[in-house]
Formats: sequence, structure tokens, C-alpha cells
Amino acid sequence: MSSHVDAEIEELSADVTVADDDAVPVGVKLGSTRTVIVHPTEEGNLKTIRTLTCLARYEDALTGEEKYLYGNEAAREYPDRVEFMLRSGLPEDEDRAELTQQFFEAVIDSYDIPEDSAVVYAIPTIDNPAGLENLSNVIESSSIGDHLIESYPESLCGSIPAFGDDLQAIEEIFLAVNMGSTNLEASAYRRGEQIAPFTTGAVTGNEVDRIIANYVEEETQGRVNIDETQAREYKEEHADFDGFEPFTDIIQQPGGGSHEFTIERSVMDAANEYLDEAVQKFSNTFLSQLANDHMKIYQLALDQPIVLTGGMACVPGIVEQFEERVSEELGRDVNATTADRPDLAATVGAHRIAARLADIE
Repeated sequence: MSSHVDAEIEELSADVTVADDDAVPVGVKLGSTRTVIVHPTEEGNLKTIRTLTCLARYEDALTGEEKYLYGNEAAREYPDRVEFMLRSGLPEDEDRAELTQQFFEAVIDSYDIPEDSAVVYAIPTIDNPAGLENLSNVIESSSIGDHLIESYPESLCGSIPAFGDDLQAIEEIFLAVNMGSTNLEASAYRRGEQIAPFTTGAVTGNEVDRIIANYVEEETQGRVNIDETQAREYKEEHADFDGFEPFTDIIQQPGGGSHEFTIERSVMDAANEYLDEAVQKFSNTFLSQLANDHMKIYQLALDQPIVLTGGMACVPGIVEQFEERVSEELGRDVNATTADRPDLAATVGAHRIAARLADIE
């Protein structure tokens, strides 16, 4: 029996009707940092289940048996040995695939995700056939998705809520930039078809965490060392392109007592460097290639807002800053947008596709 997975549960207001004998539409994103599952409630709203994609092994103090904790609880209680199985964005090998499957099944069990379901899962744009196959096996061998299981690109799924309440994004020509933990992805979409996908692991949310940790050490003259989990929390709680405010924290000293410190620069220096690099890659590498290979799509797509998706798109003010910096780089005005909740957008979009596919079947 799996242990209960600690997750953040949220209900989004919606209007989803599922008849008693119909398959339940379920959206899934197994992300490198977080996993999100979305399915309708009996009242027609959307239930979102969100937890860290990780586990920790420990030994039962009485029996010596190996046991597991999953998700938020694993990261909180075992920061020294927690394993993020999808650090590269995909389960790289058989061992990680097995652990991911174990984690995913534990989440399904903990929150009673229905077996008779139509499942759509978001996949990252990564040229790694073995990893993609492992991810596909994790979902397809799970206890959900009896009705159907399909996958769609994460940046397409994440763009769907940015275009409105339906599936309008699948009728449009536009550009999407997925600002994820492990990769920066950019793609053009033409009526749902992915064109000229671009991926780089050189500009990532995880790298921002590492840089914040380094900068905090520098800013405090070496008195404060934080790990990447703490750095990610600083980023998620304090990064703000609109109005960052310095914040104070306290650490326990090894010899006893505590040390209070204030962070003024570290978080936003790292965030600004990330955004500058992301804009460079998008403008000078991805767009140049797109213009070379698909000039008409390049022209049509830039008339639409560029959709930002992924965890870094949650930072307040990043959409406007991206818009401004890309406009400057290209020497022309461009618009950018994102869903109200970029952290949930890919899973909500996947759920909407699942609902449509369940209707068609």
C-alpha cells in the first residue's frame, strides 16, 4: 500500500458536465519540478492536485524495511536525500522510470483519480526518444486512462487557457515559449501543428535556483549558505519584475544562536540574467531559424501575442518585461501573454483536450 501523497488541492470554477456512463477527462503534467493532475468534480468545477515530483527512501525504525515518502512531504522531511526523478525533464533510464511510475501511482491512489478516464498528458519538447517512451510507459501502464490516453506538446497545452475558455489556440497560428525548470522551449503552432520546435538546456528555472544560492552566499559575505530548494522558494515567493521588495530571513548557526540577514539583490539579479538569456535565445536563435525556414508563419505568428508558459512565467511582471526586451531586440513591437495560472495551464489545457476527445470517441 502506497503512503498518502501530500499535495496542494485547489478547486477552479468551471462548467464541466460528465454523465454517469461517460469517461472522466483528466489532464496530467509530470513535470521535472512539479506534477499537476486536473479532473472535474461532481459539481462541475476542476480539482487540481499539485505536488513536487520527488520521493525519498527511508528505513522503518522497527522492521528495517525500505519505505517511501512522496511529493511535498519527501522534500520537506528529507531535503538531504530527496530524489527528483525527472530532473532532465524525462525519466532517463529504467530505474527512474520505475520510481516515476511508483510516484505517479501513489498520487493516483491518494486522490482517487478515476480509472474510467480519458487522459491527456503534456510532454516536453525534448529530442530524447528513449526518455519520451519511458514517460509514455509510465502513464500508459498506470491504473487510469481506461478510455483513452493521448499526449500533446506541453507548450500547446499551456497556451490553451491563455486564448480563452475553450480550445481556440488549436485554430490559431502563434508562438509559444515554455519557461520550464529543465529547458527553455520555443515553438510555432499552426492550427495545433507544432512547427520548428527549439529546445535548450542552457537557460532554465533550475539554473536560476543555483545562481540565487550562489548570489545569496556572495551578498551575505559567505555567512549564509542555502540549498537549491531554499533558493527555489525564495524565487517563487519573492521574485517580482514589477515591484521586488528586499526580504529578511533567519538561519540557525551551527554553533547555536541564529543569524538574521536581508536579501536585496540576489533573487532579481538571477531573474534578470535568466530573462536576458531567454530573450536572446528566443530572438536570435529560434526566431532566426523560423524566419529562414517558414517566413510566412514567422510573419503571421508575430502578429499574435507570444504565449509564455511554464514555471518561470509565474514571476510577476515577466510577461511585460519579455515583451519589452523582445521588442527592443527585434526592433518592432511584439505582444506577449500568459494564462492566469501558468503553473496550472499545461494541465488545464490537457484536460480540455481530453474532454473534447472523450466527446468524439
